[in-house]
Amino acid sequence: MPKGGARTRSGPAPDPNALQRERDAGEWTILPAQGRAGATPVWPLTEESRREAELWERLWRLPQALMWERYGQEVEVALYVRRLAEAEEPESKVTVGTLVRQMADSLGLTTPGMRANRWRVDAGQEPAPSARPAAKRASARSRLKVVPGGDG
Repeated sequence: MPKGGARTRSGPAPDPNALQRERDAGEWTILPAQGRAGATPVWPLTEESRREAELWERLWRLPQALMWERYGQEVEVALYVRRLAEAEEPESKVTVGTLVRQMADSLGLTTPGMRANRWRVDAGQEPAPSARPAAKRASARSRLKVVPGGDG
């Protein structure tokens, strides 16, 4: 068990709607929902498999790819792709799956990873309402019941 230091999932998640505070300083980056346009970067590792090529193409169209490109993370993304393809194999080790999850967090491919990187995807619209409207809750006063003989 690791000791000391901050961890990706430790503490409360940062709130993008919170007022700026000294401890919560830092801006959120809004990523366009349509993702990254343009040519896919050249594969930076040794020979890529067919599955790696498919994953590589798909990942570079995501909104997060704009940030990877900004920070020159082609090698990190390629290593993630290679480990993900390995983790998909039927006989892969559990540790590879754990590594893939950690790498996905680091690249902002998971909800906790997006929060940690302070990235949000701008959908350009409000979230769709749920299929079932929320039930109206009774007031606290109306939920109170009188108990006969309850003098105290």
